[in-house]
Amino acid sequence: MRAVSMRVLLTAIFAAMIATGAQAQSVADFYKGKTVDLYVGYSVGGAYDLYARLISRHLSKHIPGNPTVVPKNMEGAGSLRLANWLYNVAPKDGSAFGIFGRGTGFDPLLGNKAAQFDATKFNWIGSANNEVSICGAWSNSGITKFEDLLERPLIVGGTSTSADTDQFPRIVNGVLGTKMKVVTGYPGGNEVGLAMERGEVQGRCGWSWSSVKSTHKKWIDGKQFTILVQLGLDKHPDLPDVPLIIDLAKTDEQRQILKLIFARQVMGRPFIAPPGLPQDRVDALRSAFMATMQDPELLADAEKTQMEITPVSGDKVQALVKEVYSTPPEIVQKAASLLR
Repeated sequence: MRAVSMRVLLTAIFAAMIATGAQAQSVADFYKGKTVDLYVGYSVGGAYDLYARLISRHLSKHIPGNPTVVPKNMEGAGSLRLANWLYNVAPKDGSAFGIFGRGTGFDPLLGNKAAQFDATKFNWIGSANNEVSICGAWSNSGITKFEDLLERPLIVGGTSTSADTDQFPRIVNGVLGTKMKVVTGYPGGNEVGLAMERGEVQGRCGWSWSSVKSTHKKWIDGKQFTILVQLGLDKHPDLPDVPLIIDLAKTDEQRQILKLIFARQVMGRPFIAPPGLPQDRVDALRSAFMATMQDPELLADAEKTQMEITPVSGDKVQALVKEVYSTPPEIVQKAASLLR
């Protein structure tokens, strides 16, 4: 009896080994010689674009079969165009994935009818960092601290109604009573920066600190741009003296609304594959992503350009999206009303 049981056990182990090997081989076979398109929901040169291009240079060697990874831009509607395309049009075989705005996945929850997807069904591959954003003002605006926003208006540039650059100032206005006015429709963050320099707008709210450091640190050093408040669940160690938005809430309802909106910061630079991919390819992309985030060559490249790498796994991002979608309806409705 013991010998029979041992044979059964060994047969099961051997079968599992064969299945695992075949699965790994099938992933490698699929990707070998292929091109994988990495789509960016924003214009060339912005922070999301820079992260995508950084990762595309190092990802191939970590994917079984070593496909060529090519970044492509599909900007529009604050990256909502790309999110809709990934969900409804993109090939569902692992040959295309993308990076869109960290808040775009929550557009359906907050009542944006232009969002044609179920975010919980995307295959979230991972995030390149756990982000903190800021609101800030240009030097000639007369705004030098957060309290000034309660007293007089600040014109800030935005990219679309579904983007952080539009949603964050509206939420801060609605919850805390600030007076920011959003001028929206710029193709990306680069164009908002140029608008500040030209005097079209006076500031920007919903700007990732990692992006500020990597692309416009000279503005901070030269005192051309003043940071007024941090937007996130925790302070960034670089900004110990800048107030955190959650700490400015005066009621429990205010705190819940702010947490709903700023939970997205945990998935600061999210990479997403369409729904319906074979699970072994999802697993391969997630593993390759996390391996790339620890690649010494990528980390060296990131350090040269002061790009933060604080990766969050695909499993954790997937769980976060599910958790945010379970927020009490009354809090969601209140937050959504502030974004209209």
